[in-house]
Amino acid sequence: MASTITKIEIFRVPPRWLFVRVETQDGTVGWGEGTLEGHTEAIEGAYQDLIRRFVGWDADRIQDIWQHCYRARFYRGGPVLMSAASGLDIALWDIKGKRLGVPVWQLLGGKVRDRLKVYGWIGGDKPSAVVEGAQGRKEQGFTAVKMNGTEAIGWIDSPEQLQDTVARVRDVRALGLDVGVDFHGRVHKGMAKQLAKLLEPLQPLFIEEPLLASQPLEIADLSKQVSTPIALGERLHSRSDFRPYLEARAIDIAQPDVAHCGGISELHRIASLTETYDVALAPHCPLGPIALAACMQVDIAAPNFCIQELSLQMHYNEGADLLTYLVDPSVFAIKDGYVEALQGPGLGIEINEKLVREYTEQYHDQKPWINAVWTGKDGSLREW
Repeated sequence: MASTITKIEIFRVPPRWLFVRVETQDGTVGWGEGTLEGHTEAIEGAYQDLIRRFVGWDADRIQDIWQHCYRARFYRGGPVLMSAASGLDIALWDIKGKRLGVPVWQLLGGKVRDRLKVYGWIGGDKPSAVVEGAQGRKEQGFTAVKMNGTEAIGWIDSPEQLQDTVARVRDVRALGLDVGVDFHGRVHKGMAKQLAKLLEPLQPLFIEEPLLASQPLEIADLSKQVSTPIALGERLHSRSDFRPYLEARAIDIAQPDVAHCGGISELHRIASLTETYDVALAPHCPLGPIALAACMQVDIAAPNFCIQELSLQMHYNEGADLLTYLVDPSVFAIKDGYVEALQGPGLGIEINEKLVREYTEQYHDQKPWINAVWTGKDGSLREW
């Protein structure tokens, strides 16, 4: 059968990404991304299982393969298994679009918009030089940016620790840019509600992960205390994970990550589910070009989409950047804060396979990226 899967390969590439290549009997190649930042080797192990299971299957049976990835084993879900499944799912959608000669968004019901609003990062893990960074983003064509709110902070810390955050947000807003503020789950409840109140008059675009994703009811309480939109979702890995947040009316913006939540298949379902609760969609994507293209395919077809994260020149991108592996980088060109809808078949991008293989060869023996480990002055662990 022409659509039979004959080969599944994975590629660990800089800066911290894991690409998936799926080939069918007729020579069609699909690309996916199963990156799970800081857990690369665990994902590589999960792919060994998926390779054994799905070589020989019909690539056209995307839903059947997804269901077997998720349900055929007793233990299911979680970041590792769902990220591995994500990369495979994205590649299968790329194949289907290429074989039919249409973009994936056509297969999701067609587009509801012609271009997508996007934002870029400024400031780094320990936010600094945000004005210079914001000015640079403005010159690149962005109208919105995101930055971390704080660096490491104690469970309950001095309120003075929050004043620098307020000043940074005020300075960036003064440039005429919208700004999302990422609490990154590193601010605990007693400090988070203070910071959210202090930022509210500055009208940030959203506050992200104001608390850890394990605190749906506490986040719902915070949501009732401020008018600022509450966003989260990168550490939720399925529709079921979003359910308690939606039922508690805890969030205004859902940020599922296509490389962690089950690929295009589940991202599209999450988009529809969140629309039911009048929650906007803004997929998380500090990752590579394949993940971004996959997000965009859903964004183009999702009525509740509002803004898309992208990793261009992000602080993690050492050794390669968002555009490095693309044959035609112009597909992600930014103008007046927007990127045009992708038009090519499948994911709508062309990956430079030769370069991917070269970088994999060079990068394979290096230690994979892991996040920093932060401690306070007393030596105790703090959230990163």
